[in-house]
Amino acid sequence: MGERVGKKLSQSAAPLFDALKDYRARRVVPFDVPGHKQGRGTPELTEFLGRSCMSVDVNSMKPLDNLSHPTSVISDAETLAAEAFGADAAFLMVGGTTSAVQAMIMSVCKGGDSVILPRNVHRSAINALILGGIRPVYVDPGTHPELGISLGMAAGDAEAAIKANPCAKAVFVNNPTYYGVCPDLKRIVEAAHDAGMAAIVDEAHGTHFYFGEGMPVSAMAAGADMSAISMHKTGGSLTQSSLLVMKGARVDPGYVRTVINLTQTTSASYLLMSSLDIARKTLATKGAEIFRKVVRLAEYARGEINGAGGYYAFARETANGRDIFDFDATKLSVHTLGIGLAGVEVYDMLRDDYGIQIEFGDMGNLLAIISVGDNDYAIERLVSALAEIKRLKSRTRLGLWDHEYISPVVRLLPQEAFYAERRAVPLASSEGEVSSEFVMCYPPGIPILAPGELITKDALGYILYAMKKGSLVMGPQDMTLEYINVVK
Repeated sequence: MGERVGKKLSQSAAPLFDALKDYRARRVVPFDVPGHKQGRGTPELTEFLGRSCMSVDVNSMKPLDNLSHPTSVISDAETLAAEAFGADAAFLMVGGTTSAVQAMIMSVCKGGDSVILPRNVHRSAINALILGGIRPVYVDPGTHPELGISLGMAAGDAEAAIKANPCAKAVFVNNPTYYGVCPDLKRIVEAAHDAGMAAIVDEAHGTHFYFGEGMPVSAMAAGADMSAISMHKTGGSLTQSSLLVMKGARVDPGYVRTVINLTQTTSASYLLMSSLDIARKTLATKGAEIFRKVVRLAEYARGEINGAGGYYAFARETANGRDIFDFDATKLSVHTLGIGLAGVEVYDMLRDDYGIQIEFGDMGNLLAIISVGDNDYAIERLVSALAEIKRLKSRTRLGLWDHEYISPVVRLLPQEAFYAERRAVPLASSEGEVSSEFVMCYPPGIPILAPGELITKDALGYILYAMKKGSLVMGPQDMTLEYINVVK
């Protein structure tokens, strides 16, 4: 997509990055935005970030192309990204994977349309339903009986939902979940296509599926129409930079660009875009080697943690061919209830007592992201800290919450509830009301409650327990979390 006639592109090239280096070398005098003028106007910020960084924090111009309508170096960068990911088209995204997820949904669904999706989606997907007036058809992802985590959407359940909702426009799939669980993506994609529906995939945590060896199947390899990929999570680009990739003729790339431009900034960051260009080049040329190392580190850590006892660092042995069809071996997901501590408690101890920041801790598990930036020393520090926490802090698990997924009771469409007349009630006494806003622990950002859902005893108990254990609970308009807005 977007390749200029006669121009041969190589995965060892980084056209946007090269154009920025050329811009800096030409010592252009700026009389455009941004106002810091290559860092000269903000000495404190320039000292903090570095002059090299500030000198290429620039605005769109002819030599550097324009993300809203790319025709040169950005177009070339997107062409290379599409090729690297086995796609027909790719879009550089500077609003994170949130913007890519929302663009996917709104490209295949309009107001009043339905989309089939598991309930353990990121809030960005439900936000798209609110923005577009789209109807969710939720599929229960299931819960692991010992680990308490939500799982992948089983293919049989997806097929049943497709059969029961033949007018739905799309099926939305997580690949993988935050914990590393993967569904039978090929079968779900085939079922969607057989029913005339689009298959769209949230691969926020699946960049490495495209480059590593022996990884779960990627969305493009499974034949999906579109995928949202967080390059910044496991691909090495800057935070907030992502890709939307697509394949096949079911959705028009030009229309997708139009939908993206509805909400994406017209002042796209060249720092973010160039980081995508460089990360793509690195992955395309060295990805297999990079992720061999990542898997080795993760497998070593799992072995050491499980050998210490108490914890359970789980992986592919949990696969059952249904709601755990496959597992992402790079994910270091650890069940903590065996030492009598909630995952978020261990998360806080690692940060506060050992100077180790992991991705998240929830009621029963923690997740450490292992990437190319890690080394053996860092892994040993993590393993040793976990062993010491077990030795010093473990206790009986009596009274611990044992599951993460709360089955929703949907009373109203998300958009209807979000814009409805509302009233504030004390959170602690809100059981039986219909929420008009989100409540979630972040990370992972999967709503416990979404607009239009009944505040059940289970959901309320989870929220209050999470707050007590120190989770970052967010979403309500009331930042103190004393009150929640409910539908009048």
